[in-house]
Amino acid sequence: MFKAPFAFTTRPEIKGTFGVVATTHWIASSAAMGVLERGGNAFDAAVTAGFVLHLCEPHLNGAGGDLPALMWDARTKRVDVLCGQGPAPAKASIAHFKSLGLDLIPGSGLLAPCVPGAVDGWLLMLRDYGTIDIADALAPAIHYAAHGCPLVPRVIDTIATVQQLFKDEWKSSGAIWLDKTGALPKAYALFKQEGLAETYRKLVKAGTDRGGSREQRIDAARRAWREGFVAEAIDTFCANTEAMDASGRRHRGVLSGDDMAKWQAHVEAPLTYDYRGWTVAKCGPWSQGPAFLQQLAILRHFDIDAMEPAGPDFVHTVVEAAKLAFADREAWYGDPDFVDVPMADLLSDAYNAQRAELIGPYASLDMRPGNPMGKAAKLTSIKAGDAGGVGVGEPTVGRLAGSDGAVTKRGAVSGDTCHVDVIDRWGNMVSATPSGGWLQSSPTIPELGFCLGTRAQMFWLEEGLPNSLLPGKRPRTTLSPSMALKDGKPAMAFGTPGGDQQDQWQPQLFLKIVHHGMNLQEAIDGPAWHTEHFPSSFYPRAAKPGHLALEGRFPKATVEALKERGHKVEVGGDWSEGRLTACATDETPEGTLLRAGANPRGMQGYAVGR
Repeated sequence: MFKAPFAFTTRPEIKGTFGVVATTHWIASSAAMGVLERGGNAFDAAVTAGFVLHLCEPHLNGAGGDLPALMWDARTKRVDVLCGQGPAPAKASIAHFKSLGLDLIPGSGLLAPCVPGAVDGWLLMLRDYGTIDIADALAPAIHYAAHGCPLVPRVIDTIATVQQLFKDEWKSSGAIWLDKTGALPKAYALFKQEGLAETYRKLVKAGTDRGGSREQRIDAARRAWREGFVAEAIDTFCANTEAMDASGRRHRGVLSGDDMAKWQAHVEAPLTYDYRGWTVAKCGPWSQGPAFLQQLAILRHFDIDAMEPAGPDFVHTVVEAAKLAFADREAWYGDPDFVDVPMADLLSDAYNAQRAELIGPYASLDMRPGNPMGKAAKLTSIKAGDAGGVGVGEPTVGRLAGSDGAVTKRGAVSGDTCHVDVIDRWGNMVSATPSGGWLQSSPTIPELGFCLGTRAQMFWLEEGLPNSLLPGKRPRTTLSPSMALKDGKPAMAFGTPGGDQQDQWQPQLFLKIVHHGMNLQEAIDGPAWHTEHFPSSFYPRAAKPGHLALEGRFPKATVEALKERGHKVEVGGDWSEGRLTACATDETPEGTLLRAGANPRGMQGYAVGR
């Protein structure tokens, strides 16, 4: 095994025996740890952190967003997937979008919302896996909404990209995020969101008024969300509001109260893959998660142990495996309730032995999906454009532009999505990646104090593809939490923001731990990369064949070697790639040791524990 000589990490790997938390914001980590200190379990802590993130990272997630999570329950000794990814509305058909003259679903505005699943998902986790009441779980979020949360500079940068839009078009958003003169908030100013505080108070009150058991109170709050005042406000707003979107035109929404009432978050089985004594668990092909597993299935045919983690062999081999896996994502992944995804074949030894043979000494510039079971792959015929617009896409789905908080012309800023990992003293584990409903996605609904997400932009407006738009269908989301077992025992919960990069950065962390003996913080801190070789999941869906973005800390010899192999190398800032967090548990002769690490990039993520 090649052991990387990292003698320095940006922060210590946290170690303890009571509990550990790692999230993308220090306040969420502290709030979750407080729950553990008061006797709550990992699920209680994750739910509390999730609602706090709506206040601390409003440019990266919100109440109108989405939530996939992986959960290890120490009682059942099983990994479960929580699907808080809502489906497309009943009125969202390809014919409807075509009638509006659209070839792509705009990445902002009111045409792209799916049923918001994050709140119902968090409350389902709380009901079935947690122990505390809804009032306790939402208390920290209500506190920060009512008394203010210090806005990190990247929130301000994000608002700046949509400042004129908020002034001219999305005035309900401007009323919250700009002052009366239209000026931006100040960095680290305590920022209150009274509208959101009141919405959360009403959810708690709906449960309190219901009485009964803890579970009955949580269900009453869920009904208030799906069928009560929240659904009613969403229905009215979407039906009566024409909002400017990334197409450059104004459109009414298609999401209705009936869509809200007909859908609930649910639990399902994970997909898993065994690799060198580890079992990695991911969400199903309604997410991009299986692309991680496919990469492992390809990489098992290479001597990763012998490759230096900052060397050209490692980067080249792993990125070429990612290109193959993501080509299959494009050709085969979709909501399995609507399409037959040949997942067993895509993960089979025979199929991936053939895929591994495609990796040669030079970078591929082609999209090369496979043909499992002899079936012909089909890719979209829609040509992605350079169309953009403020508020589109997922914030900074690629690399950070350094540590300067640079903002792109399309409204992307240095930061993206959120992540939560928790392990408690009883052995329960959570890995969750909440996202969507960020402040720049669509106009704020005044009665609720939050806006809707735009996950439907991931559908194709073309018939016959696995990820073609259909009413009631889940979009193939990029959100992709991870969990790993070692020798059949729970070992690690990890994940990252980053859109299409999520299942590129996470395999890098996993491989560095498994093959190079790194601890969590070493693997997080190590220089990272990503490719944009395949179509983006976000509007306007562009691809950059052969692209390879490297952090500036890679040795010059590695950069030059990769260029010689045909990669279109783009060198970014020294700390420009990855947003990883992770928690782990080890069984030692002395007892169970809990560990955690968090991303230093962006100066928001934090790991805590004792």
